[in-house]
Amino acid sequence: METGKAMHCTPIDGPAVWTGPEVAGCADWQHRLTSREVADLESALTHAKATGKAMLALERDDFPLPALATSIARWMEILQRGRGFVNVRGLPVDRFDEADLALMQWGIGLHMGTAVSQNAAGDLLGHVRDTGADPDDPSVRLYRTRVGLDYHSDGADIIALMCIRPAKRGGASRMVSCGTLYNEIVRRRPDLTPLLYEPWYWDRNEEQGPGEDPYFTLPICFDVDGQLRFFYIGWYIRGAQRHGQVPRLTPEQHELLDLIDAIAGDPAHYLEFMLEPGEIAYLKNSTALHARAAYEDFEEPARKRHMVRLWLTAHGEWADGDAFVQQGIPKKQGVVSDAAAIAAADTSKA
Repeated sequence: METGKAMHCTPIDGPAVWTGPEVAGCADWQHRLTSREVADLESALTHAKATGKAMLALERDDFPLPALATSIARWMEILQRGRGFVNVRGLPVDRFDEADLALMQWGIGLHMGTAVSQNAAGDLLGHVRDTGADPDDPSVRLYRTRVGLDYHSDGADIIALMCIRPAKRGGASRMVSCGTLYNEIVRRRPDLTPLLYEPWYWDRNEEQGPGEDPYFTLPICFDVDGQLRFFYIGWYIRGAQRHGQVPRLTPEQHELLDLIDAIAGDPAHYLEFMLEPGEIAYLKNSTALHARAAYEDFEEPARKRHMVRLWLTAHGEWADGDAFVQQGIPKKQGVVSDAAAIAAADTSKA
C-alpha cells in the first residue's frame, strides 16, 4: 500500500466526483428490474433450492442469471468506473418470504464478488435490524440499533443493502462522494490534507481476535494504482481514544475529523434517498461514504425495519481495494450472530 504523497493537496476529478443535488435527478444510478429479469431471479431461486445446498455452499453456477447478466455487468462498470453506486428497484418482495429474499441477495452477490465476514460472529449475510442493543456500549455495532449512523465506510469492495421492510418513520439513507469530500478538504484546509495519509488509530469495538490489540492503525486516504481510496469511520477513530495505549488526537487531527463530518453533512454535497421494499443499494466502499438517519420502528417484530447486507470483495481485476479492508472482520468465538440477536429480541417481545 502506497502513501499517495503525490496526491497531497491535488484535487481529483472523474465520474465518482459528484454532489447530491447534481445527481438526484439523474437516472444513470438507478435500475428498475424488468419482468424478464424478475423471472430470471425466480428461476435462479428455484434452481438454487433444488441443488439441496445450504446457502453459503452455493456457487455462482448454482444461481444462474442469464437474463440479468448484462445488467449486472453494467452495474459493475458503474461501480468500478462510474459514480460508484447503483440502486436496483422492482423486486416484488410481497411474492417471497424473507428466507427467499435473503437467498436472492446472496445469489446476485455470487455474480459480483466473494462475501466476507461483516462481524466477529462471521456473518457473511448480515441482517440490519434494531435488536434493542445499547448504542452507548462500545461492543455494540450501531447497525443493531435505531440510532443514526454518521458518514462512514464498511468493509470489502462492494456494499449491498436490500430493503425488505422500511421503518415506521425515518431511516433515510445518505451518500457523499469521497472525491468531492477530498477536494473540499484540499480547497478549505490544504494544511490538513497530508494528515489523511498518516496512520490513524481505530477502535475494534471489542471484535479483536485472541492476542490482537483492541485497535488497529490505517490511514484515511491511500493510493492504489493512482486512484484515491478513502476509508472513514469517525466514531471508530474517536472511540479508540478510550484505550490508554493509543496516542491522543492532536488539535489538528480533531479539526480534520470535524471538517470531514461537516463537509459530508452539508446538503450541498450529499444525496439522500429512502430505500423502499424490493430495492437494493450497491456502493463502491472506497469512493462514497454512507449514512443513515435515526428511525422510529414498529413494535411488532414482523413489521420492523429489516435490511439484508453483503460485504463483497469484487471478482477479478476490479478488486483494487486495500487488502486489509477486503479481508472483512475475523471470526471470534462466542459472538452472537445477527440472526441470533434478532431472534432473541423477538422472543423478548413475545
